[in-house]
Amino acid sequence: MYDSINAEIERAVLIGVITQEQKEEQVTEYLDELAFLAETAGAETAKRFTQKLEKPHPKTFVGTGKLQEIADYVNKEEIGLIIFDDELTPSQTRNIENAFQDIKVLDRSKLILDIFAKRARTAAAKTQVELAQYEYLLPRLTRMWTHLSRQKGGIGMRGPGETEIETDRRIIRDKIALLKTKLAKIDKQKATQRRGREQMIRAALVGYTNVGKSTLMNLLSKSDVFAENKLFATLDTTVRKIVVGNLPFLLTDTVGFIRKLPHHLVDSFKSTLDEVREADVLLHVVDISHPQFEDQIETVNQTLQDLKANDKPIIMIFNKVDAYTYIKKDEDDLTPETKENLSLEDLQRTYMAKENYPCIFISAQKRINYEELREMLYQHIHDLHMKIYPHRMLY
Repeated sequence: MYDSINAEIERAVLIGVITQEQKEEQVTEYLDELAFLAETAGAETAKRFTQKLEKPHPKTFVGTGKLQEIADYVNKEEIGLIIFDDELTPSQTRNIENAFQDIKVLDRSKLILDIFAKRARTAAAKTQVELAQYEYLLPRLTRMWTHLSRQKGGIGMRGPGETEIETDRRIIRDKIALLKTKLAKIDKQKATQRRGREQMIRAALVGYTNVGKSTLMNLLSKSDVFAENKLFATLDTTVRKIVVGNLPFLLTDTVGFIRKLPHHLVDSFKSTLDEVREADVLLHVVDISHPQFEDQIETVNQTLQDLKANDKPIIMIFNKVDAYTYIKKDEDDLTPETKENLSLEDLQRTYMAKENYPCIFISAQKRINYEELREMLYQHIHDLHMKIYPHRMLY
């Protein structure tokens, strides 16, 4: 199932809600990210709408007055796409679609699923995304989906008194069952492959999406893993044998994490995420130049906890030091310093003093501190090898 946004550039409006849980500053940041997601999918943002509510409206996400304001704008400006920065319930989706008629309505989860569908290359990734799409679709079925019955043929498919939508639900459940069977075979194959890599330390690159994991993989492995400045450039797990000094180990590049990652994707990408669960050490890559890099670290840490992989040895790799900028305060400015006022040297001292994890500051693109990174990896991989495989000679 490929349900991609049209390849042509579409104009979109973005909608977020400011609540007690999501402050205005957070919503602004989330909408910045949503705009980047929209751009990755092939859309440009024409306008953003926000509303302060105690909680999202149970029927229409935003209030009826705000919904009318949005409708007036999209009709006047001939906008073809509306994107909400949270997952809409099935009833919210139906009500909003009724209000906007022929205008496409997406929520954050559907947009991410669409990007994943466009990015999937291997059979495993395509199957994983297709399963996630159908699981997202199932509770949202309306009569607009009755065309699904024709994919299987009508004869013998409809039970006595069964409505078209019930037939469609059954068709999707059948597809989900088939995809799960297919994925179970893929998981078994991947588990066999992982067992074949025993007696070699396995490291996994983890991090927020678009922090430079694939660029770092290319640098360390001297390979050509696809990398670009877009969210979710990498979906398919890539494993490379790396040799640092005389020490070989396996390095896996994994899909990037993101806030509000649809749970359908987490469930579907089990075999990919197993690479994280079964790794001996995690290389947590951080984009130090991103204004909210600390929030991104927290998101990754929370995701690792959800995956029950947060107890593994971790090396923090702060990437993109060449792009880091800060605002230097005047000497007579007595206001408290913020993160934006810290120099790169200040940040290095701060994170190195924490001593929770070993850390290093690099630029994979400019090869800044690259040799220092190789030395750090050598030492930690060597120590892990001696601990896990004490009777196997390294060379």
